[in-house]
Amino acid sequence: MDVITLGESMVLLSPDSNGPLRYINRFNKMIGGAESNVAVALTRLGHRVGWVSKLGKDEFGIYIRNVIRGEGVDTSQVLFDENYSTGVFFKERTVGRDPNIYYYRHNSAASKLSAEDIVPSYFQQAKFVHLTGITAALSSTSKEAIKRVVNLVKRNENQYLVFDPNIRLKLWSEEEAQEVLNDIAKECDIVMPGIDEGKLLTGESEPEKIAQFYLEKGTSLVVVKLGAKGAYFATQSEDGYVPGFPVKEIVDTVGAGDGFAAGVISGLLRGWNYYDSIRLGNRIGARALSVEGDFEGYPYWDEIDPNHSNTRVTR
Repeated sequence: MDVITLGESMVLLSPDSNGPLRYINRFNKMIGGAESNVAVALTRLGHRVGWVSKLGKDEFGIYIRNVIRGEGVDTSQVLFDENYSTGVFFKERTVGRDPNIYYYRHNSAASKLSAEDIVPSYFQQAKFVHLTGITAALSSTSKEAIKRVVNLVKRNENQYLVFDPNIRLKLWSEEEAQEVLNDIAKECDIVMPGIDEGKLLTGESEPEKIAQFYLEKGTSLVVVKLGAKGAYFATQSEDGYVPGFPVKEIVDTVGAGDGFAAGVISGLLRGWNYYDSIRLGNRIGARALSVEGDFEGYPYWDEIDPNHSNTRVTR
């Protein structure tokens, strides 16, 4: 296994037109979930990926498992809960702005994921383990599940923890998010906050200072996502800005950050340096912007521009 990721996926009901949901009558059924987005993107890029989660033993749960399994992701560690339902959320589309999101995930099956559900031998086979702050925000038991995974991976020198804060303030307060997410981040090898997340978590507004905050806590690589401007990265020995890719028409911003994470991990798995891995992340994230849905726009490896060479450029 190249990568294992853990977290909740929900059924996404996306309206077929713009405007307040009170006036919408028709919705398209899709899937939304940061971690499963990363899993699908990496699988399309040619990697072996496992996704760990818990779903309701209901039609929505079976639908999610089947679609993600159909993408080639290993779902052998996806559990079904008879007592709790699969989460659901809605998008509300407004022209010229990011969509409003309405969650119906309280007491979802995924929020009942616990440390006891984690199988150590499964996680030990991965080169990279990808986590997000969303899982820690769902419940106290899911937060403990994250901590167990972190402790398992930290014992193995040949595994790397990748952490995307992915802050969802609808799930908890800024104060709690800051404390819990920074505690997780300091245990991880790679931390990838967005610029606004970095400001909230560190109190710093400049990418260089955000990166330095985590480097001083022991993180090996910090990547600060800068939207259309690309990304900034830093280690103890090198740093640099990696420009983004232009997008002619932005259809849906959801899933771009997850595609970015998948691209970075894919580059590192291929032995590329940091600059080129992040450049691939920018490419995958840009592709996601042009298609509606969470993972629908992610490319397959043979669709990547052949001019995307792994030229070694660092400073």
